[in-house]
Amino acid sequence: MKNLLHFAFASFLFWNCQGQNQNKTITTTNTMEKQTIYQFKVEDLSGKTFDFATLKGKKILVVNTASKCGLTPQYKDLEKIYKEYKDKGFVIVGFPANNFGHQEPGTNSEIETFCEMNYGVTFPMMSKISVKGSDMHPIYQFLTQKAKNGVQDSDVQWNFQKYLINEKGELAKVISPEVLPTDDAIVSWIKA
Repeated sequence: MKNLLHFAFASFLFWNCQGQNQNKTITTTNTMEKQTIYQFKVEDLSGKTFDFATLKGKKILVVNTASKCGLTPQYKDLEKIYKEYKDKGFVIVGFPANNFGHQEPGTNSEIETFCEMNYGVTFPMMSKISVKGSDMHPIYQFLTQKAKNGVQDSDVQWNFQKYLINEKGELAKVISPEVLPTDDAIVSWIKA
């Protein structure tokens, strides 16, 4: 009899809990606040603060760079499109990074000298950062994570991957490292 009472009580609790769960609606809200690049302040190669908010209304190409990479000659094409479109609402911002094959081992001063001497770089170059891994810089977290940029997830594949940012500071496109800066996919976007 005692066992029968325990069984009846356990059954009552089980069915009662089941009924309560069926009547409850669980609502989860996935609040994804779309961020913009304008929230970021970084240091340039000289150690001065560079505020992305100063670029409001411009199209921006963000690129991770390296001095000892097979793609390093892209500096030449980056500088070419920068000079051609900088007075038409376009800017390039370079971020040296040593994440791939240790191809950017230099100090900020050495990187600055290399860029000026070898490629005549005049577009803004920032301090060396990490563009992947556990020490990824917050600006690259924004560029690579849909939860932050509201557009897409991406991995930085190699040096000279390009991120195109529209005039509202939002991610527009991700361009693979092998695509030259002078490619129509980039130039037509700048002109549009």
